Amino acid sequence: MKGKALSGTLVALLTLMLAACTVVDLDANGKPIMPKDPNAKPGYSDQTPQQIAESSWASRVQQPAEKQALSWADMKTKSHTVKAGGSESVFVRAAGTVTAFDNSNERERSLTMTINGKPVKVLIGPVLRGNAIRDAAGFRFEEFTNQVQYAQLTKALNRHVVKQLPAVDASWVGKPAQALLAVSMGAGTVEDVVAVRLQQGNQ
Repeated sequence: MKGKALSGTLVALLTLMLAACTVVDLDANGKPIMPKDPNAKPGYSDQTPQQIAESSWASRVQQPAEKQALSWADMKTKSHTVKAGGSESVFVRAAGTVTAFDNSNERERSLTMTINGKPVKVLIGPVLRGNAIRDAAGFRFEEFTNQVQYAQLTKALNRHVVKQLPAVDASWVGKPAQALLAVSMGAGTVEDVVAVRLQQGNQ
């Protein structure tokens, strides 16, 4: 009887084990193709920085910028909460008059806008420096394969935003404009101001 009972137990265990197994397809190299974990956090290990910038632009940059943008005054207030030696980036909505167009370096052009009565240099590219867009959008290092991919995303986002901007030239000077900006702040200071969207005219 003991032998039959043991045999029955083994059969039951084997049945349970087989029921718990999932058949996994193999790829061309014979390696198992594992299904994606539905609870896994989004990752970008299999995408180029340019693909990441293009595929996530609407959800990670454009929509948050539209919904979460601070006023220029609120951004200035927030900059005083940044620790000495630290940096933080936010999206800002501002309006003002264009007082200058700097095309002395064709690769790093800029506009000067009077915002809240003070001149502000707004970078419009085509080459943009700094991480303002990436950091304001909330991309985190742990989402990426390594530091190189994370750094390259900055350049990809900066290149992508330039494509969204209108053609800007000296004819903008003296005219009102609206801007959606990515602003990099230090402790009580404004470091980089990058145009995310520009439009002539008043609100």
